[in-house]
Amino acid sequence: MYTLDQTEHFEQEIRKSRFLAIACPVESEVEAKARLTEVSDLSANHNCWAWRIGQAYRFSDDGEPSGTAGKPILQAIDGQALDRTLVVVTRRFGGILLGSGGLMRAYGGTASLCLRAAAKTEYVERAALSVSLGFSDLALVKARLAALPGLMIDDEVFHDSGARLFFRIPSERAEETLRLIVDLTSGRAEIGE
Repeated sequence: MYTLDQTEHFEQEIRKSRFLAIACPVESEVEAKARLTEVSDLSANHNCWAWRIGQAYRFSDDGEPSGTAGKPILQAIDGQALDRTLVVVTRRFGGILLGSGGLMRAYGGTASLCLRAAAKTEYVERAALSVSLGFSDLALVKARLAALPGLMIDDEVFHDSGARLFFRIPSERAEETLRLIVDLTSGRAEIGE
């Protein structure tokens, strides 16, 4: 699975109708709804959209014939193995009817071309963890954590006897990382989540 690095735009004309696709990275359904409201053009004829976040997805034909806009946009998202992605395709009608097949190709194709042009990053599910360490263990544990691939230290909060580290690690490596910390500190570390 992949995620978008940033918002991408793509515009094309099909039989005198203008189709503008905007693809956005989103982290939650609430963010997807907010971005949808933000990027939709209320003066346009149709703002058709789809989003996928994990197993959850939604799509809308926004007044186009049923199944001709939202579903092809969702298929474009799924076809490029994207997650945490919202795509809105805005249509300005040009006076020529496209028919059901033409609409499906126009909406799905515009979304697909937009997503193809977008910069993507492989998505890695991460577990958020924290560990409280004494000053005597802090330097060694930080050095070993920094050497682990995919680990990201988010914050370090000092307290009277040491510090609490907040970090994210690829989920499949979380248990092994916690065992490493326990071993390095001879069980003195306080593990939190």
